[in-house]
Amino acid sequence: MKNYEQLINYFEHQLEAQNFSGEPGELYEPISYTLGYGGKRIRPVLTLMACELFCGDAERALQQSIAIELFHNFTLIHDDIMDNAPIRRGKETVYRKWNGNIAILSGDTLFALAYQHAQQANKEILYDILSVFNQTAIEVCEGQQFDLNYETNNLVSVDEYINMIRLKTGVLFGASLKIGALIGGASIAEADNLYQFGVNIGLGFQLKDDLLDTFGNESIFGKKTGGDIVTNKKTFLYIKALECSDAPTQQRLVYLYNMVEIDAATKIKEVKAIFNRLEIEKMTTNEIEKFYSRGMEFLDKVNIDEKNKEILRDVASKMVEREK
Repeated sequence: MKNYEQLINYFEHQLEAQNFSGEPGELYEPISYTLGYGGKRIRPVLTLMACELFCGDAERALQQSIAIELFHNFTLIHDDIMDNAPIRRGKETVYRKWNGNIAILSGDTLFALAYQHAQQANKEILYDILSVFNQTAIEVCEGQQFDLNYETNNLVSVDEYINMIRLKTGVLFGASLKIGALIGGASIAEADNLYQFGVNIGLGFQLKDDLLDTFGNESIFGKKTGGDIVTNKKTFLYIKALECSDAPTQQRLVYLYNMVEIDAATKIKEVKAIFNRLEIEKMTTNEIEKFYSRGMEFLDKVNIDEKNKEILRDVASKMVEREK
């Protein structure tokens, strides 16, 4: 079985070979621009990997892996509009480089293109693949709406936050694996276990993002830490801190996260001091390890060669142990 590096090189080459140009240029240029952001390409590689686990031929799931990546980039374009985000991976976001209307239309087109690739499957499994794809698309939108709701809600619980990131992030990791497994000939039970493995690893992946944004090593992380604090983003760290702090600390955190006119460095320093006092970094790490372990339990149920399972374990470990 090919390893992650071999599959990502294969996927990048195949994605570059796709033609996403067209007229009007204003509609299609942002699509090529967005796909040019790069990124880890974890989701499409998981699709290829899951397919190869069961049939030994990752190429069978190429079109669906492209669909997963197009869908993911559609969500990024629309998320950036909703978040008013000016930068994505060091480059201007589509809505800032062009405008909001173009970003909406280009995102919608990416969504349609994703379906064109997803439906290129044998008719025997097409219904199952599109069912997973449709359900995932709905759940990702549900997660985004919860995320928007929580921006103005100071009473979000840890369970509510975990459910939000499960929908917004976890389910797409799960779907990537399940679709690849189905194409590779896996049974529904095996595909479902891989799905749950992916969801739990996706949860760990997002919590690691939350952790790195505040406590990452900037020289490795590649950007300034504390961005979530400056933008008042209510991550797991903030919600957990509210949950386990006394009333004065809660009031101070809420105050800091509602302040607009405050020096960014001062705000980051004070919030991190609260997090350190409450040992939030350790609590978050424990939560990441919990989801990783839960994911491994589902992977252990899948009837595949143990050597191939080890490749998936290695990918999962890199996702939750990364430093950038």
